[in-house]
This record gives sequence, structure tokens and C-alpha cells, in this order.
Amino acid sequence: MAPGRNMSRIFLGIIVGLGTGASMSLCAVSAQAQDKQPVVVLETSMGTITIELNKEKAPITVENFLKYVDSGFYDNLIFHRVISTFMIQGGGFDDKMHEKTEGQRGTIKNESGNGLSNVRGTIAMARTNAPNSAQNQFFINVENNAKLDDYVAPGQTTGGYAVFGKVIDGMDVVDKIRKVRTTSRAGLENVPAELVVIKTAKRKAKE
Repeated sequence: MAPGRNMSRIFLGIIVGLGTGASMSLCAVSAQAQDKQPVVVLETSMGTITIELNKEKAPITVENFLKYVDSGFYDNLIFHRVISTFMIQGGGFDDKMHEKTEGQRGTIKNESGNGLSNVRGTIAMARTNAPNSAQNQFFINVENNAKLDDYVAPGQTTGGYAVFGKVIDGMDVVDKIRKVRTTSRAGLENVPAELVVIKTAKRKAKE
């Protein structure tokens, strides 16, 4: 066999090997990036909302949220509080306006002050006036609400509402929800007159 042909085969093998290695490296990088920024898809009665979570900036909050997602906790719950100039809130009540407690986890540490701001399109944890009281309810900001970043309730010394991700697709759906007519129901205000249901909340599979 001529030396030139032999060298060509060796060279071609090196190129193929490098290409395969590069491809595997890119896949590894992509998987690692998705681990840091997992994506959750909310299928609602008004359309699909896709949310990218920030595990690096809000690890406790993201882990908590994903456990609720993976357990199916949010399926068939509603957006029970909608304020068109503020936010849409869900993850706590069913279509009968009963608060879901089965499967509810404990409260988590407040991760506000993590560098993520309550701007339009971000998702944050709802809570009581106590800073570390967030559990399962969340809200999506429909306006820039940076004042929530360091809001301290009366009688508290710390506060803020922890942002842990952002909508990357479906803000048109969020805007449709924000515009629904609201009413009072079961002692709660700002409840959509025609209920907006979270049919499913699922983690998006890695590509």
C-alpha cells in the first residue's frame, strides 16, 4: 500500500475522532447548561407558557419548584389571583377554590437578593409577610415590579420576593391571562371569572 494512501486514512481517522469528541463535548456542555437552567412547560387552558429556571442564582427555590412539578402537584390547579397591572399568581387552589395541601412541602429559605429582579416576564415565589414562608405558590410578573426585590413587611427586618426564572416563550399567553375579567370568589379577590387552569406542569426533556 502506498504511504500517501495510508497517511490519508490515518488523517481521516484523526478528523473523525476529533469531530466525534467535539460533538460529545458539545452535548456535555449543553446538558450541563440545562442542568443549571432547567425548563418547565405549563400547559394552561389559555395556551402554553415555557419557563427557564435559574438554578445557579436560586438553587433552593428551583429545587423546591421542580419537586412540585415532578410530583404533578400543579396539575389541574388554577391561576387564582390576577391583577392586570401587577402579576398572575397560581399553584395553590383547584377549580373549586379549595387550597391544595396534600403533597405540600415545608417552607423554604427566601433567596431574594440573588441578583434577579422582579421585572416583566420573571417568575417568583409567593409568600406571606414572613420572609421565609414560601411553599408552592408562585407568580409571574406582568410589569416591572422591582420594588418587590427588597420589600420588607411591617414588623420584619428582611424581605424581598425571590425570582427564580423567566418566561422564554408564551408571554402572549401570560398577557391574555392578565386581561381576563376577575371577580371575588370563596373569600378571595381578583379571581378570574372564567377559571384559568394549569392543565399540566412538566419539566422539558433535555435535547
